[in-house]
Amino acid sequence: MHEGPVVVGWLLVALCGSTGLYCLYRAAAEPGRGGRRPAGVEGAMGLGMAVMAVPGAGAAAPGQAYVVFFGALAGWSALLRARPAHRAHHVVEALAMVYMGLAMLGPAGHGAGGVPVLTGVLLGYFALYALRTGALVVPVRPAPVAAGAGPVSGGGAEPAERSPEVAAGCRLALSLGMLVMLVSM
Repeated sequence: MHEGPVVVGWLLVALCGSTGLYCLYRAAAEPGRGGRRPAGVEGAMGLGMAVMAVPGAGAAAPGQAYVVFFGALAGWSALLRARPAHRAHHVVEALAMVYMGLAMLGPAGHGAGGVPVLTGVLLGYFALYALRTGALVVPVRPAPVAAGAGPVSGGGAEPAERSPEVAAGCRLALSLGMLVMLVSM
């Protein structure tokens, strides 16, 4: 799918693949099913994006395979038990990948570059999403402890795989990957 320099394609593979693997790890580490499903969708999305970003992937796997895979992922995303906005983002993300798969089909789809207006709308969406999510990656500092008041006991730190900042970082990485893939269409 990626039409730009080969090194950028391999960087996309590394970014999306490592993010996808980490999201699958997060899904396995979640104690309840509620957090597993969104992390599992993010993992599948990241690995699918990594495969699609491999330089020459259009010749190895036809666009139809991507359309079917990401179409199924869009359906799975729609059935998630997640916040409506989170679920909607996963559906938009998967449908954007379906769109890129259709664009890979060439004349049978909408041409090699897709429909410019739709590509522009998707670019705007993922740019705004990346900016919004990027703000969530920075953790909010806890209130300073008063002098002589010692540390608060019993709270403990949250494991990294359940940290909201880590989940936001995964979504940020995938959104940036989407931006690069859309720009290179």
